[in-house]
Amino acid sequence: MTTGWKIKDVADASGFSANTLRYYEQIGVLPEPERTAAGYRVYDQRTLERLAFIARAKQLGCTLEEITGLTAAWDGGRCGPIQDQLRRLVADKIAAAQRQLAELMTFTSELQHAATALERHRPEGPCDDECGCVTEAGDADAAAQSVNLSAKPTAIAKPITLEGEPEIACTLAAGSMKGRIDDWQSLLAHVERRERIDDGVRSVFAASVPITELIRLVTAEQDCCQFFRFSITVDTRGVALEVRAPQDAQPIVESMFGAPA
Repeated sequence: MTTGWKIKDVADASGFSANTLRYYEQIGVLPEPERTAAGYRVYDQRTLERLAFIARAKQLGCTLEEITGLTAAWDGGRCGPIQDQLRRLVADKIAAAQRQLAELMTFTSELQHAATALERHRPEGPCDDECGCVTEAGDADAAAQSVNLSAKPTAIAKPITLEGEPEIACTLAAGSMKGRIDDWQSLLAHVERRERIDDGVRSVFAASVPITELIRLVTAEQDCCQFFRFSITVDTRGVALEVRAPQDAQPIVESMFGAPA
């Protein structure tokens, strides 16, 4: 008599619904299970392990198509090929996340620009070219509006900050954000390892890192994001960049400069 896990048991243990398990079988993410004489599905321990792997891949943002390719490597029973595929996928997703970060920061800047413009002019009659309802209305002051990067909402006109601490905000012009992040990504491609430090991350560069570009970017970033604290060190360990920030800004540090291993 066949023994094993019923679909309800697997659903409870894995966190995937029974419908999802059936769908995964249809598209080949899960192999066809054995069945009892009555036709009920029966799963083994290997299925639970496979589902834990699938859950991890989903956590990393992998699509079903990518997961299907990963499970083919999983069936080989060796970690190395799986790691190789995941490493490539994760690198691609980091690059995509950085592009999304630039787009979101740009969009946030545009929204805050619009919010400022909407407060400046309220016509008595119909909307006009200056009210901000139907056309972009702004000036140099609105264009210089800082982008609040904190997860905690703050007032647009008067950001709430702790005494002596810079606001977690960026004053870089919206149109320049993507280029700045692209510059950082090109530079950070020279990083050999990252280490956790108090309030931030220490990135150690390969000898190929362009020092002048590192100094230029640090100077430019400090000018628009004053909540960052940068230190460039050069010693027997090589060239490194230490980036520190307030606790609320730690996710920003890791998204821009990478997370420690």
